Amino acid sequence: MFNMTTEEYSEYDNHTYNDFSVCHNTEVIDFRRLFLPTIYSIVFIMGFVGNALVLCVLVKYHKSSNISDVCLFNLALSDLLFLISLPFWAHYAAVSEWIFGSFMCHAVTALYTLGFYGSIFFMILMTIERYFVIVLTFSSRFLMSRSVRVSIAVALFIWTISVGASLPTIIFSQVKNESNIWTCKVENEKMWRHISYIEMNVLGLIIPLSVMVFCYSRIIPILMHMKSQKKNKAVKLMLVLVIVFFLFWMPYNIVIFLMFLHHLGYMNTCQWEKDLNMAMQWVETIAFSHCCLNPIIYAFVGQKFRNLFLKILKEWFPLCFSCYTTVDSEFSEKRIIRYSRPTMTSSTKI
Repeated sequence: MFNMTTEEYSEYDNHTYNDFSVCHNTEVIDFRRLFLPTIYSIVFIMGFVGNALVLCVLVKYHKSSNISDVCLFNLALSDLLFLISLPFWAHYAAVSEWIFGSFMCHAVTALYTLGFYGSIFFMILMTIERYFVIVLTFSSRFLMSRSVRVSIAVALFIWTISVGASLPTIIFSQVKNESNIWTCKVENEKMWRHISYIEMNVLGLIIPLSVMVFCYSRIIPILMHMKSQKKNKAVKLMLVLVIVFFLFWMPYNIVIFLMFLHHLGYMNTCQWEKDLNMAMQWVETIAFSHCCLNPIIYAFVGQKFRNLFLKILKEWFPLCFSCYTTVDSEFSEKRIIRYSRPTMTSSTKI
């Protein structure tokens, strides 16, 4: 998490160890100035285009609100909030100085943390929603009968949790003048710093991965016993969701945990600090790239959503996309869940 690691960047040149030798990390700073702005710019452009298209499709062609579409809308919105903060962090990494003032330090940190936690929590909610629809039939019928009210209430609840998880980081972020260089970083006590590391591991990996593994381990056996031509595609998609999340976020959380141990006094050497901060450059970028894949994984893989996406492109760019044809998804997409399962028109059909 960039706002966690800005503490380390600002202290690269003044960490002193027991042998009274100063740990110089100039090579890490030089690498960061070249690497992060370029990668953050690529992630921002790709993620912004993909998630903006998801919002356009959902706003333009929505007919009725349900939990699936509300989750997808808020997931894209969370990713956009997160992505809007990246150009500011890219500039900060490039010049090693915060020039946007105190208010923008709090505002950009708020966008970053709200987008980060919102994206994680809405992915969890989408997983639970699929579990209810496929495994808990009667509960899903109850939710469907109150889809509008339930969707709004659940979305507000998720955003409330996101604000609660983000609030300490937003409050403790400050602009300071250090050696005539303005920095935007989290200023908190050692105890709060340790809590923030634990919070990242628990909320950022342990809980979402546990929910995904539990829900999809119950969903996949049910799909395997159904007679449907799209069964294998649905199973593969669910496995991809878990594997991609694991691959993109596990390295980042491992480095976060190692930094937590480092601040506790373990691995307290200059070389370990250099290695951890260099590793953070890479794993942080991999984790951030996950928001670029969310539109592909959760939206564009569905035939109905692809048709609506092509329909928008035809309207906006008729000369380029007039040769592409769309299939009536209402008839081509048959729901996997048959016997006594509620029918639900959604852009996130399995």
